[in-house]
Amino acid sequence: MPSLFVIQGRDQGKRFELREGVLGVGRDVSNFIRLQDTEVSRRHAEIRQSEDGYQWFDLGSSNGSFVNSVRVDGQPLRSGDRVQIGRTLMIYTETSDEKASDASHDVDIIGHGDSPSRIIRSVSQEEGSQFLAGLESSGSPWLARARSNLQIMYRTALAVSHTLDIDQLLQRIMELIFEWVEADRGCVMLIDRETDEFVPKVRRNRRDDADDRIAISATILEYVRTHQEGVLTSDAREDDRWDPGASIVKLGVREAICVPMQGRYGMVGVIYIDTFTSPGRLLQETKASNRFSDEHLKLMVAIAHQAALAVEDTSYYSAMLQAERLAAIGQTIAGLSHHVKNILQGIRGGSFLIEEGLKAQDWEVTDKGWRIVEKNQERISALVMDMLTFSKEREPEMVDADLNDVVRDVLELLQVRAEQAGVTLVDARTLQIPLMHFDPEGLHRAILNVVSNAIDACEEQEHARVEVVTEFLADEQNLLRILVRDNGAGIAADQLPRIFNVFVSGKGNRGTGLGLAVSQKILQEHNGEIRVESEPGEGSQFFLELPAVRVDATGEIADLSGLSEGDVMPDSDLGGSLG
Repeated sequence: MPSLFVIQGRDQGKRFELREGVLGVGRDVSNFIRLQDTEVSRRHAEIRQSEDGYQWFDLGSSNGSFVNSVRVDGQPLRSGDRVQIGRTLMIYTETSDEKASDASHDVDIIGHGDSPSRIIRSVSQEEGSQFLAGLESSGSPWLARARSNLQIMYRTALAVSHTLDIDQLLQRIMELIFEWVEADRGCVMLIDRETDEFVPKVRRNRRDDADDRIAISATILEYVRTHQEGVLTSDAREDDRWDPGASIVKLGVREAICVPMQGRYGMVGVIYIDTFTSPGRLLQETKASNRFSDEHLKLMVAIAHQAALAVEDTSYYSAMLQAERLAAIGQTIAGLSHHVKNILQGIRGGSFLIEEGLKAQDWEVTDKGWRIVEKNQERISALVMDMLTFSKEREPEMVDADLNDVVRDVLELLQVRAEQAGVTLVDARTLQIPLMHFDPEGLHRAILNVVSNAIDACEEQEHARVEVVTEFLADEQNLLRILVRDNGAGIAADQLPRIFNVFVSGKGNRGTGLGLAVSQKILQEHNGEIRVESEPGEGSQFFLELPAVRVDATGEIADLSGLSEGDVMPDSDLGGSLG
């Protein structure tokens, strides 16, 4: 579906999926695309659908509409177009898999035996990086300079590709510039999209004097921003672009280069370097040899463009993350609201039965209502515990504990529920599992969720049965395993990859979609995992596996090589049917 995605401005991260008809754009609440940008008119523009797609029409707004940096009154939109109104920049995209599907039919991957070709040479990334090394070996000064310039561009491209941290990137680019040109001072400034002012991000002084502040000429900044072109001044006193009283002369700047950081969607900042002489000496000195040249200016423009692309990519990436967070928050609120509403309806229904039973002194009805209320209290308590477990980063509270004791507590807790559902709960714990080092409270929660799901899964099955097995797999694996096996409806193959996703539930209105996600998180905190095997109509098996760890008296991990597996003893204190 075609959409507009906001990558700059107060609404950064929002995505507006376009629908049919005429869609308003502006600050007014009646607009389909409502923006909080104060420089956007109340009814700024309209997006109209036609046979050829969508078209943008400006409605005589105060600040105009720009598509790909060109002011327009009416303009067809094409995928990738940049639409700017006020300080808000949006990207128009159309979804089409036509090209991708066509390409898949035109490319074949053939087997080794079908091709006579052979590899005759391979080059690692490290070797490729040395291609531009040894510049001084060239006999031609012109060629040496050209290769030097190519190397600085290559190193800039590497810096851009290796980090999403803008501060680190800009710092590295400034270091490369100072290695390449004899500048005294330098600074990178980005444009704050809220205030539209330059904000210094990185500064560098060759003399490393922390007290030597860099004062940058407003004259140069204004010129670069207005004309969107790089400037080089070789002698501030003689450059006719600046009057003798201009700030550039007063600040003691002999030479300066200032270039715009021009990206795909506009100017994001500037890179500035200069050579410095005190204002008094600058006016007294005769003309000295220049350190900066046109070649430096041109290459600085190219470097600034690379940096600008990286800044834009990072901003776009941040906007995408923000959009995903907003979507996740919305999904969370919607999911929780739905489940809380169902629980409250159950409590309300139970309360009504209690009230009616008390009025009629019908204790059977009263007892039925109370059981409904109690059941829904347990549901909301479980929901809250799952929310707390899933929402916060926690360190497992590892202690020496007995896995069989934890599983026994879970089975005893769920026994009544299993009986009410007509499910036979089978205890098949392995005898004599040694004490291990794990978080018993967290593992209790994980096992409880999985066994509860198993009971729900086979509730309506004939001869419904849930079996819980504990195992200590010594040998080479050194694993603790809890196997939960049911003979329920099973899980379809296409659903298996999604069952651990938040708010994905196969129980309909009864499920929260948090239980398995929480169990997986707890096992991962133990460096373990949950595996599932399932066949529709045959039932499911969930394997909860975590490393078997013992800690000796000194706090060190103990050797488990002398331990062995126990034997399953059904129909004993540690085993048998609980149903």
